[in-house]
Order: sequence, then structure tokens, then C-alpha cells
Amino acid sequence: MENKVPDILLIYTGGTIGMVKDYKSNALKPFDFENIKVKIPELKLLDCKIETTAFPNPIDSSDMSPEYWMKIAEIIESRYEDIDGFVVLTGTDTMSYTSSALSFILENLSKPVIFTGSQLPIGDLRTDAKENLITAIQVASAQQNGQAIVQEVGLYFEYKLYRANRTTKVSSEQFEAFESANYPNLGESGVHLNFNEPWLIRADKSKPLMLNKNFDAKVLILKLFPGISESIVRHILNCPDLEGVILETYGAGNALTAEWFTEILSTTIDKGIPVINVTQCVSGGVMMGHYESSVHLKKTGVISGKDITTESAVAKLKLLLGKKTPSKKFKILFETPLRGEMN
Repeated sequence: MENKVPDILLIYTGGTIGMVKDYKSNALKPFDFENIKVKIPELKLLDCKIETTAFPNPIDSSDMSPEYWMKIAEIIESRYEDIDGFVVLTGTDTMSYTSSALSFILENLSKPVIFTGSQLPIGDLRTDAKENLITAIQVASAQQNGQAIVQEVGLYFEYKLYRANRTTKVSSEQFEAFESANYPNLGESGVHLNFNEPWLIRADKSKPLMLNKNFDAKVLILKLFPGISESIVRHILNCPDLEGVILETYGAGNALTAEWFTEILSTTIDKGIPVINVTQCVSGGVMMGHYESSVHLKKTGVISGKDITTESAVAKLKLLLGKKTPSKKFKILFETPLRGEMN
């Protein structure tokens, strides 16, 4: 029995990839994605059917928010039964946050949801948009024995496919803008499109897709730096509607050992506000208790983020808070991989 030609849905939210230059004004403006095959005729050569949809008012990636995350998820949910793969086009600046969030919002996902974008507009002479888009569609279309090869949320950029919730944007200048420092690439595009299959998630197709819609928990990221003041930390962590904290620490999860700092963290945790320890380093992870400068965090009840990225930690924290996870289970669940986001 022949495999049917995959149906792929392109979802455009905004960002550089959907821009063309008006050579009269020299300004960038969005182009009509319904005519994408006119702009990129190479898409006609792909062995798949391509549909497009776009936000009525495309947004800059800096304006991305949980409200828009949910709009993307609801588009996917509405077409989940009749579409074989999804390609989501967003701005690169917050793509790791958005794609990580979608990996947690989409419960029991068993189809490819591939994020991509570009550093240069699609109409630019040296654009990276065409290759990123064409290959992202090929990734979303790739099947083996009638099944999608990728069954999770991925991020494709500059010849590499990553697990989305393992990525961080590391360059605003280079075409190779993203990195997955703590997890191998899921695939690579060269002469052939090769998948690193042992590292891919294999989904349970017997479970229906569900959306985790309560994603509006009030969380913040507190990045430590030498000389951070007691008054500022106390003020920030006394925010009246605060529900969760991502604490960006040094190295393997180390922090200042000042008595006032430990006392503030202890008070915060006693209020039922979880504090997650995430390293500021691009690679490696948190090992609380490995050094003396993190023993006090462990004793205070700070939760280890292990090797999770800050972007993924934000999404996971919002997920568990949105699910009203009991405090007794919170630490266990956060320190357990739910979508392949940590080792």
C-alpha cells in the first residue's frame, strides 16, 4: 500500500521570515502567505500538499505571549485530525520560548510540529528563509512505514533539527542562531536529510491530543550577578501575585551564601512559591550540593532544574502551576522529564 502524500499546514505568526523589502521605502513589510508558492516556487517540487494560515495581524516576536502560544496550539488542535504535520513560522528572538511552551501545551502529541524562521527576510538576496522553510516542511513530511518520523515539537534552523525545548538562541548575527548544548541534534540536512532516530521521542498514538490551557501563571526570572542587592531581591520576591521563580545561578547551581539571601528564599518557598535553580551557563546543568555555595539552596527547598534551559523552565513551571500541582508532588514532577526537556 502506497503512503499517501502528507498534508502540511504552515502557520505564520509573524517575524522576519515573512517579510519582504519595499525597495521604494526600504522598509520591511509582511507578504501574503497564501501566495507563498509564487514567492518560493521550489515548494511545488515537494512531495506534499501545503496549506497556509496566518495570524490576522502578524506580531513581532518581542510581543509573543501565552495568549499567542494558545492561539498556535488551538490552530493545531483544530486541524489535528486531517493534517499530517505542522510548520510554525515565528520570529527567532522568542522562538525557543514559544516552541518550548508548545511542547508542554500539546499533551500526547504524536505528529510533527516544526518551528522555523530566518535571520534575513524571505525577499533578501542572501536570505536563509528559503532553505529553513523548505527543509522544515520536508522534516514535517518525513514518514517511515506510513508513520511520521518526528512525533514531537522540533526547531529547524540552518541545517539542524533540534528538540525545541532544548534550544536557546545564541546569535543575532550568524545564520546558525540556535544551539542545543545538552542534547544531540534530532537531525541534520546535507546532501540527504538524516534523522538521529535513537534520540527522537516515540509517541503513544492511543492517547488523544489534549491542550493544557491554563498557562497564565505569574512567574519571573531572577538572574544573579555579583553585587545584587538585598533590597532589590526582597522587593522582587515580595511581588503580591508571584507564583513561581526561575533562579538563574552560577555554574553548577551556585549562589551567594549571604544570610539575607537564604532567608528571602526560605520565606518565598514557605509561601508556597516554587523556586527553580537553573544555570546561567549555556551547557551543563545544576548539581546542588556539589559545591558548598549551593548546599544552602538545597536545604532551603530550592528545586533543581538539572540541565533544563531557562526558556523551557519557564514553560514547565507555568504548566505545573496551571495544573495546580500539589506542593508535595511539585519538586518530583519538575525534576522529572515530561517532554524530553531534561536528562
